[in-house]
Amino acid sequence: MSDLKPIKSALVSVYYKDNLEPIIQKLHQLGVKLYSTGGTLAFIEKMGIPVTAVDSVTNYPEIFGGRVKTLHPAIFGGILNRRDNESDRKEKTQHQIADLDLVIVDLYPFEETVASTSNESEIIEKIDIGGISLIRAAAKNYNDVVIVSSRNDYGLLNNLLESKKGNTDLSDRKLLAAKAFATTSHYDTAIFNYFNKSVELLQFKQSIQQAQVLRYGENPHQKGIFYGDLEAMFTKLNGKELSYNNLLDVDAAVNLIADFEEPTFAILKHNNACGVASRSTIHQAYVDALAADPVSAFGGILIGNRTIDLNTATEINKLFCEVVIAPAYNENALAILKSKPNRIILIQNKVALSDTTFRTLLNGVIEQDKDFKTEVAGDLKSVTTTSPTEAEIKDLIFANKLVKHTKSNTIVFAKNGQLLASGTGQTSRVDALRQAVTKAQSFGFSLKGAVMASDAFFPFADCVELANQAGITAVIQPGGSIKDKDSIEYCNAHGMSMVFTGTRHFKH
Repeated sequence: MSDLKPIKSALVSVYYKDNLEPIIQKLHQLGVKLYSTGGTLAFIEKMGIPVTAVDSVTNYPEIFGGRVKTLHPAIFGGILNRRDNESDRKEKTQHQIADLDLVIVDLYPFEETVASTSNESEIIEKIDIGGISLIRAAAKNYNDVVIVSSRNDYGLLNNLLESKKGNTDLSDRKLLAAKAFATTSHYDTAIFNYFNKSVELLQFKQSIQQAQVLRYGENPHQKGIFYGDLEAMFTKLNGKELSYNNLLDVDAAVNLIADFEEPTFAILKHNNACGVASRSTIHQAYVDALAADPVSAFGGILIGNRTIDLNTATEINKLFCEVVIAPAYNENALAILKSKPNRIILIQNKVALSDTTFRTLLNGVIEQDKDFKTEVAGDLKSVTTTSPTEAEIKDLIFANKLVKHTKSNTIVFAKNGQLLASGTGQTSRVDALRQAVTKAQSFGFSLKGAVMASDAFFPFADCVELANQAGITAVIQPGGSIKDKDSIEYCNAHGMSMVFTGTRHFKH
């Protein structure tokens, strides 16, 4: 027996009317009987196409300001009755219920309303009841009914109407049912998360409708998918598609650059900054950022917080890099950067980002607030006899921003608004320090008069001792070790200044 079924009747009731007209025209051409409500009814009538008002079927008017329109057995019976079930057919005849073979219904814009207003009564009114019930009913009975729950699927429906002359097969209906349940589950998740901001039930729910299949995951043998709207986040001007690893680095770059207001350029590799500098011009910021580690910069992710000009682009073009990110590009600069066809060039758009982060862990998910704490001069507590100079305070704050965005355990050396070296992702803090010293020396940087930042406290005085021997004169760290006194006494004995922030910045 064929599972091909004709569409003879349709219920159409939508909030968004754009691109609806061609669908209505096609259904009319195919002789489909149309039912509708409210604004959609008026829309179809204005087209001059015959349509039956739902309240003439239910013999009950819309009530409570439109809150109740379609919640009636005559409508839901028309959707939910099983066409091949003898008992259902008898009841349908007994109650004079007409079949509804196609349901085109979308939902009130709840998320858009939450984003545009804090007026709770307006938000609550955008919680759809009838629409979501119709969608679920039609999707449940996909064996007999076609459900279109989003204007994004009008193209798919139109193709089906054209290619199959108003018929659908089971695979068509099941696909649209799956899309419908994706719509309703996403909608319910948005409503739950809105309410949960005030009541804070300990339940984890996230739903993202957009997805992009990546070439592969972290390695070629792993599958990778990005869930989210990259087109909202970035305007892509050139290059291949972003990879899984590119995205990890881009995320780290975006988070890091957000902590800087002055012209700043950063170069990242494997989620860590290998070069950062703040200068009066974005060109000099790039030149000095690159100087910190030109070896690691090869194949890296570049990000600046000012328009990329010709001079900066000329320098960037000398380096092989995967991605360049900036708020804008001069036309002549863009022409130079586009000379490498695979180089990914992005404009970062202003998009609201989540206040939390989460990741899968063991047999569940772990979630936390983002680390938005960025220390300023008033947060620094001098704990040594010698206090840092004004210039050192500026560098300490600069360096402390970098440790916040570097894998733990980490030590950062900086001077004059430039990253000199960092020790990243080490299992001991003193190893991170030694790594940073070696790296600075390998690129010819003198650490005399530089500052040191640590993402967590020093368990022993060995870190400040090694730093002093390398030339470091000022230190910033959270404090909180039971042996803080040992580090303070060493600094006092050797004329070093040290400040505590009281805030740890682990990053794992």
